[in-house]
Amino acid sequence: MKSSRIFALVAVALISVALCTAAVGQDHATAQDVVAKVKEAAATLSKTGDLAQFNQKSGSWVWKDTYVFIKDTYVFIQDCDKKIMAAHPIKPELIGQGISAVKDAKSGKSIFPDPEAYCKKVKDSPSGFWNEYWWPKPGEKEASRKLTYHLTAKGTP
Repeated sequence: MKSSRIFALVAVALISVALCTAAVGQDHATAQDVVAKVKEAAATLSKTGDLAQFNQKSGSWVWKDTYVFIKDTYVFIQDCDKKIMAAHPIKPELIGQGISAVKDAKSGKSIFPDPEAYCKKVKDSPSGFWNEYWWPKPGEKEASRKLTYHLTAKGTP
């Protein structure tokens, strides 16, 4: 039976260094926060196989307070067996779309132009890796610099 590879990712929208330092880490996730959250998400996905929990805008995989996204951070899932977006709490219209269809908001180019190479890189990076592109923060129209951390969820169906 063909094994599906699903990857847990955290999307982190970052603003300028000056604003990040002024926030003293309160409003933005740190790299350590992101890595810990992705590892937790990957472990949960590996254990439960439940994608629905990652589609909940008000779920535990989206860091926010009651009214606003305080850390601009959320987990989304890509299925590298099918080469599709498998779960996304902020943009549900991306679910089921091909990975290569996801475009950088500034350049208009595919963020993952070669899904095969991208999925191989994730699989071959047991400690995960970072990617950078432009994407609008939750609730905003203008794109900001975004960093995502990619990690394989072991044993996913």
